[in-house]
Amino acid sequence: MHLPSFDNRFLRSLPGDPEPRNFIRQVRAALWSAVAPAPVAAPRLLAHSQEMAAELGFSEADVSSPEFARVFAGNALLPGMQPFASNYGGHQFGHWAGQLGDGRAISLGEAVLADGQRRELQLKGAGPTPYSRSADGRAVLRSSIREFLCSEAMHHLGIPTTRALSLVGTGEGVVRDMFYDGHPEVEPGAIVCRVAPSFLRFGHFELPSQRGDTSLLQALADFCIARDFPHLRGRGEPLYADWFAEVCERTARLVAGWMRVGFVHGVLNTDNMSILGLAIDYGPYGWIDAYDPDWTPNTTDATGRRYRFGWQPRVANWNLGQLARALAPLFTDAAPLQAGLDRFGAAFAAADRDDTARKLGLAECGDADVALLRDLHGLLHAHEVDMTLWFRALADIDPRAPSLAPLEHAFYDAGKRTAGEAGLNDWLARYAARVREDALSVDGRRARMHAANPKFVLRNWLAQEAIDRAHAGDMAGIGELLAVMRRPYEEQPGNERFAGKRPDWAKDRAGCSMLSCSS
Repeated sequence: MHLPSFDNRFLRSLPGDPEPRNFIRQVRAALWSAVAPAPVAAPRLLAHSQEMAAELGFSEADVSSPEFARVFAGNALLPGMQPFASNYGGHQFGHWAGQLGDGRAISLGEAVLADGQRRELQLKGAGPTPYSRSADGRAVLRSSIREFLCSEAMHHLGIPTTRALSLVGTGEGVVRDMFYDGHPEVEPGAIVCRVAPSFLRFGHFELPSQRGDTSLLQALADFCIARDFPHLRGRGEPLYADWFAEVCERTARLVAGWMRVGFVHGVLNTDNMSILGLAIDYGPYGWIDAYDPDWTPNTTDATGRRYRFGWQPRVANWNLGQLARALAPLFTDAAPLQAGLDRFGAAFAAADRDDTARKLGLAECGDADVALLRDLHGLLHAHEVDMTLWFRALADIDPRAPSLAPLEHAFYDAGKRTAGEAGLNDWLARYAARVREDALSVDGRRARMHAANPKFVLRNWLAQEAIDRAHAGDMAGIGELLAVMRRPYEEQPGNERFAGKRPDWAKDRAGCSMLSCSS
């Protein structure tokens, strides 16, 4: 098997836990604990990302070898791997939760690519760590399939994300109470190998700050800038200010991307926010079917809806505020931190305007276009219209004679469609008039819209179909769905069923309309 080169700079540069034993505890003055993955009974490769394997230098022969499955199930290590779990805290649902850490994620090491870039390899579901908080450190097949597929689907949508190399079945059962309602079941276990330049989160900086360990906070900030933001220059507070501002800007662009494609993360706690501005930790996520800014897929959030679709920009800004408070000991004045938060607002507004122009097929976005899109969102919500289908089909509207005909398949309720006909036709008339004034050609408008409005997104019901097949022993559905999601903006004749609206059976089905953090 090809052996990647490893340079485990995080372990080499930052203080680790001196306790070698693996038991649950508070870990202080350390950013990581050495911990080995717990071997599994019968590792079996269920799926992999060809692109991610190639980037890491693995051939298809390497991937199909038994050793590959052993390594990425945690049963064996390649030379240079030094497994560890990292130590962080976080705000969960708006409240400080204290130490959290990698409770079931174990990083194998930092692989160095041929061009010098780094990719940290992390196994999710590889067994208990000192941060497991009384859990077993394992993951079930259903959640692992969802994480594997979403990691790659988001990448191909062009949204910054952690990636997935492999999905490995463990041959062991895992007991989970999916909805925490007293009905636990034994489910098949699985492990995903996640890949990212860094898995550092806002919570990594919050924990030492909350504990008053400024020296550890500063050491981590200096390390993060040197390794993950090497283009930044300077020292001291000006450098920290530039770094925080870039984190804010990256986060703004990330969330704008989510809003463009209708993605709802579901658990935007600060420990689920990447310092690199990547989508991370795919738990109870979902894609909007019928447009609803108040929808959240997370049953834990069903009452407060803190992490609903329309609030994601607001929550990201709040989370950045918590990061600013954590970094405050590195500054003598709060002004640079406030400037970073202001940069989030400006960057999100700019990205959102750009996305508005692209989604509507306009050369640029003016104030009236922002209002035009806002009015459309209100109509889509009121009349139960599928977000993805509407925007994709909007490219087919004839600006000289606009009608609802190309958009009929986007409605979920015939009665609401009839009730909304007049308002939607009025909106189409306004839109067509705007398009006729725009500088883009007919072909240019269509191409611009198709590049911004995906035809295929990883709807929950599609993922659930693949999960149901996998539970029945048929893993082919995972690869079939991944193949479609590799080309989300293309027409893909023959794959039309993957672009359909949510079927009736999925409206209230667990795993489709409702998901929990249980995995």
